[in-house]
Amino acid sequence: MKGLLLRLSSLDADATAAVRVIAHFQALLAADRVDPAALLRSTAALAECPAGWELADGRVLRAGPDGTALAGRPGRMSGAADLGTAGRVWLERPGPPGPFDDLVLEWLAVAARTLAQPSPAADPGLLEVVLSGRETVADRTRALRLLGFAPQAPLRAVVVAAPGEPEALAPALLARGGAPGTVRAARLGGHGVVLLQRARVPGAPPAAGGGDSPAGELREVLRGTARVGVGGAVGALRAAESWQQAVVALRFAVPGVPAEAVADHEELGTAAVLAELPAARLRELPDVALLAAVAAREGGAAGIEALSAFCRTGSLRQAAAELHLHHSSVATRLERVEAATGWRLRDCGDRFRARLALYAWRLAGAEEGEALTTPGRGAAP
Repeated sequence: MKGLLLRLSSLDADATAAVRVIAHFQALLAADRVDPAALLRSTAALAECPAGWELADGRVLRAGPDGTALAGRPGRMSGAADLGTAGRVWLERPGPPGPFDDLVLEWLAVAARTLAQPSPAADPGLLEVVLSGRETVADRTRALRLLGFAPQAPLRAVVVAAPGEPEALAPALLARGGAPGTVRAARLGGHGVVLLQRARVPGAPPAAGGGDSPAGELREVLRGTARVGVGGAVGALRAAESWQQAVVALRFAVPGVPAEAVADHEELGTAAVLAELPAARLRELPDVALLAAVAAREGGAAGIEALSAFCRTGSLRQAAAELHLHHSSVATRLERVEAATGWRLRDCGDRFRARLALYAWRLAGAEEGEALTTPGRGAAP
C-alpha cells in the first residue's frame, strides 16, 4: 500500500487521496474491537468534520473531528447514506461537501453495515468439513447449516492472500456492494477462505451459473498487495470444487492493478488448465523464457506491466489510462517488448500468444507454498 501511494502521489493527487480513504477503512475493518463509537471517531478525524450514525434502535451517535462524543441530533447533514435496517450514517460539514465526502460516506456505510451484521468469522473446523472431499453428505450438510448456509443453494469460494488478516479483508470488501447473502470466513493454511451464498432477490430471475461472481465488486475496491481467487458457483454440498477453483485462480492473480489482482476461475476459462503443468515444465516453454528475459532487463518490469495491460484491454489508450501513463509512454514500452520477443502485438494472434505466455510465466514464478491443502484430500491443484 505504501508503494502504491508513493507511485500515485507522483501521478495524481486525487487518486492518492482516494486510495488513502479506502486504505483507512480497510484497516479499520481488519482491526479488532472496532465499535460504532470508534468508527465514528476515526471517520470524523479523516473527514475533518463531525460524523454520525442513527442505529436501528433509534439511538444517535455522533463524534467530532477531535474525537469527542457529541450530544443530541445533528443540526445539518452535508451528506448521508441509508443503511436499510441498520439505520443511516452522515457527515456534518458546515459548508459544501468535500471532494471525497461521497467516498468517505460510501465506506462509512460499508463499515457500519459490517458492524451491524453478525460477524462473518467462521469456525475453521466447520469450514474444513464443508470443503472436505471425504466427509459424508450428512456431516457436510450439518456443517453448512451451522454456518448459516442453505445446503440446497449454490455458493462460491473466495481465497484471499494478503498481509495481516486476510480472512477479514474479503468480507469487508464484499460488504461494499451491499449484495444480499451469507458470508463466512476463516483462515486456512495462511490464507483467508470465504464462502459466499447470495440471497435471492424477490422477483429477480436466477443468475446464470447459480450466482453472480463477486469478482467485479472486488476489483472496484481492492488496493494494495492483496490477491484474490474466485471459484465458480456450485451446489453447497460441492463447495470443495469451488474452493479448488479459487485456489487455482489465486495462482494467476498478481498484486497491483485490480484487474490482475482478482482472478476469476470462470473468466480464465481454458487457460486454467495451465495450472496443471509443473512449474519446471512451464519455465521450459520458449515464450516463457522470452518473458523471463524481458523481465530481467533494465525497465523490464515496466514492459511486462504495459504488455499485460495492453493484452487485457486490447487498446493502447485504455492500457495507458489503467497505468496512469501517457499512451506514448506505453507505446514505447511495448515497442521494446516487441523488439525482444518478435511479437507483433497489434496482431490478435500474437496478442493472444503473449497473454497466454504471461499466464504461464506467472505460474512458473509463483512462490512455493502457494497452493493450499484441501481438507481430507491433500494438496490442491
